[in-house]
Amino acid sequence: MIIIMEPHVTQESSEFKSLLKYLERFPHLKIKVMESKGVTRNVLEIHLIGEDYMVSQEEIESLPGVEKAIKVTTKYRLIGRHGILSDFGFEYKGIQFNQDTFHIFPGLCAVDTYENTEVIFKTLKENNVYCARMGAYKPRTSPYDFQGHGKECLPWLFDLAGKYDIKIIVMEVLAPYHIDEIKEALDLTGHPCGVILQIGTRNAQNFELLKAVGRQKEFPVLYKRGYGLALEESLNAVEYIASEGNTNIIFCLRGVRTHLGDPHRNLVDFAHVPVVKRLTRLPVCIDPSHPIGSRVKAPDGIRDIYHVTAQGVIVGANAVLVEFHPCPEKALCDGPQAIPLNELPLYLEYVHKVRETYLELKNLVNEKSS
Repeated sequence: MIIIMEPHVTQESSEFKSLLKYLERFPHLKIKVMESKGVTRNVLEIHLIGEDYMVSQEEIESLPGVEKAIKVTTKYRLIGRHGILSDFGFEYKGIQFNQDTFHIFPGLCAVDTYENTEVIFKTLKENNVYCARMGAYKPRTSPYDFQGHGKECLPWLFDLAGKYDIKIIVMEVLAPYHIDEIKEALDLTGHPCGVILQIGTRNAQNFELLKAVGRQKEFPVLYKRGYGLALEESLNAVEYIASEGNTNIIFCLRGVRTHLGDPHRNLVDFAHVPVVKRLTRLPVCIDPSHPIGSRVKAPDGIRDIYHVTAQGVIVGANAVLVEFHPCPEKALCDGPQAIPLNELPLYLEYVHKVRETYLELKNLVNEKSS
């Protein structure tokens, strides 16, 4: 059961303390208190974890300060929507993330050179983009492929981000100690930017790593759906993060592994954007680069990556994680799928037009159905 308090109630309120006193009669239940800052109000929730069949929903709702009580039927109880209208929106480095916002994170899946990183940041600034993807740790299928520069590149990477006003970098971590390395590098450079920790698809059920990023509260987390996992399995994996206390999470769709997607690398699963938004309170991101795996163009002259980006944006995606490189044919990692950097202005214009169309269609449907 989830108990939602009225907007004026805080953890210092007498109503909140009275409720906790009432719940003492159920010692077998674990009580977890969560506070989230929404766009229009703050939400104070009390989660009753365990067998709560003895707790009367009607009696709970009659208590002072209680707005409503909701029976939970899914295992991902913390991130689940459960009929709750407010989402888990959060602010980081002055930027809002929720199920209504929209951001684009262009950049390198794995940072290769100082020069390439600088030209990408410079181009992002020239195009008023202040978020980027930049990988320092890169898992590869072959042990002989480029694995990323690791912690050695972090100081100059963060310095460059500050130089070009990049506010947030999305960066994959493969182990808990990578979080410490990122913190140390940010301390060393004076915190010129923020970092969103990415859980890559290969670590989608690395539960110790999920718990580690959940225990720390400094960095938000972007979780990529496991390419071989059912959606339900991935949502339960995200619950591991939230259960440790960090609910500043973005859920990312990146395609699923099946030969039914051939000749693309993976089958694009962006039709699940509205599904995830309906089932959870999380912002939803798409990664169009990895499921396609190439820069191939359709007969209409538009790259497949552009087309599938549009598929995700037109159904309400809140963010796009996409790969660009100044010279893709010389990239040390994922060059075939990287869009040439000189196309960034075109890609941004294309994506924002699709986003505008989504908002127009959303307003049309809501006006006609109201």
